[in-house]
Amino acid sequence: MLFPISDDNSDRHITPFITWGLIALNIFVFVFLQGLGSNIGFTYAFSTVPAEILTNNDLITEGKLIRDTASGQTFQVPGLQPTPIPVYLTLITSMFMHGGIAHIAGNMLYLWIFGDNLENRLGHGRYLLFYLLTGIIASLSHVLFTQFAGADPMIPSLGASGAISGVMGGYLLLYPNRRVNALVGWFIIAIPSWIALGMWIGLQLVSGFGSLSGQSDGVAYAAHIGGFAAGFLLIKFFDRGKPLPPKPTQQQWVYRRR
Repeated sequence: MLFPISDDNSDRHITPFITWGLIALNIFVFVFLQGLGSNIGFTYAFSTVPAEILTNNDLITEGKLIRDTASGQTFQVPGLQPTPIPVYLTLITSMFMHGGIAHIAGNMLYLWIFGDNLENRLGHGRYLLFYLLTGIIASLSHVLFTQFAGADPMIPSLGASGAISGVMGGYLLLYPNRRVNALVGWFIIAIPSWIALGMWIGLQLVSGFGSLSGQSDGVAYAAHIGGFAAGFLLIKFFDRGKPLPPKPTQQQWVYRRR
């Protein structure tokens, strides 16, 4: 298994305040508002529910018991909670929530690796707009896929991976040969980004087609694919070209004669 852990930042000239801010905001929401995933009411209220997006109605359901046929255990599944904002805004709020520690850790690592390069290239404002736009498109891709595939539209979706997939799609187009350091077993190897990101999107496509046959693992692959495609196709509209390196500061020597 190939696992990216860092990339080449030698040409970065600006401090990635937006990337750092997004990471901090995601962690804040998960820890303090979601209660590390224990606050189900908050999580269900602000997640994207495909049925709500398709009907523009805030749906409220009762909790129910589900029995796992494999283990024989019975689980309490909470119902949908009232959403105190227009349901379409959950396309944005769901981007800042996660289902567990592993979920947020993986997403934030990928945002840390690939986000700063894009922010350096686009600038702070364009990068933030690009991030939010591709995240919204990713969520809508999941909603449409749910409708097309006949999946349960009442299951909420959440996570930053759709927007981060957009960042990765833009990164691939702008930096196809950028060195990415990846963990393979116990070894760290350097590979071009087109290999690392190509393998990642290939896995999403295979897994996404697998979900059409009912082999679902709870991952919204359509959001990953839609976000990645949106980032790849839209990045040139946000690209301001390679940033100029900062001008070297002139040093002025101050001395006294004696």
